[in-house]
Amino acid sequence: MKRYAVIGNPVGHSRSPFIHQHFAMQTGIALEYGRIQAAEENYADTVRGFFEQGGLGLNVTVPFKEAAWRMADRLSARARLAGAVNTLWMEDGLLHGCNTDGVGLVGDIERIGVGLRERRVLLLGAGGAARGVLAPLLETGCARLHIANRNPLRAGELRARMAKELPQHAARLTAGGLDELDARDGQWDAIINATSSSLGGGGLALPDGLYAPGALAYDMMYGALPTAFLQQARGQGATLLADGLGMLVGQAAASFVIWHGVQPEVAATLAALRQELHRAAPPS
Repeated sequence: MKRYAVIGNPVGHSRSPFIHQHFAMQTGIALEYGRIQAAEENYADTVRGFFEQGGLGLNVTVPFKEAAWRMADRLSARARLAGAVNTLWMEDGLLHGCNTDGVGLVGDIERIGVGLRERRVLLLGAGGAARGVLAPLLETGCARLHIANRNPLRAGELRARMAKELPQHAARLTAGGLDELDARDGQWDAIINATSSSLGGGGLALPDGLYAPGALAYDMMYGALPTAFLQQARGQGATLLADGLGMLVGQAAASFVIWHGVQPEVAATLAALRQELHRAAPPS
């Protein structure tokens, strides 16, 4: 049996086993996919042990994406730009790493029916989640991509790093503080929350008037109920609302293609996962 797993801490909540088993069922591939909880001090040994014992691929979740980036012998272009890895596999005796988060996000936005080309995009947050999606968002051809973070210095550092790596996109990439956002700077066609604010059930201090007519509000977090960010966005005029469950399935599909060379049907797995999420939710 081909062995794969997701590694993180904590990892018991991960939906990756459900997703990859559903992909396997679709494509007729026999595999075993589990969860591995690792301690930060022995993460590297756990990864090496998994592959030495015949494991073929690992998905990496928090807090190990940057450690996986440092550990990989070969990095894809996406992983190099992101500074983080969420997919590991062995090839020719070398540990390879890729980051499929941005592909998952952009693919899900396209699935919703939103095109970002020539659109104004606001990205909230400058941490690992934002880094992982920045380059793919720029590559959509958006008219402007602005990074807004509580700490404007961190947003500026991320902007400078990406402008150096992708100078062809530098003119369209700006950065600043969350408290500097103002509708007088123009409205946004898509606002993407890459912060962890929804995990704590709280919204962000965003002014009114940021959403353009027909705008999309996208939260990279997800849950059985609309997140705090999406509830806030609805009240502030967003037309389309989407959580990160589709991104989760999309990034997993990209990992599946790397490992198996087969493209699974994302929509079918997303529908099954959404049903599972509602079934597991406590009664309101």
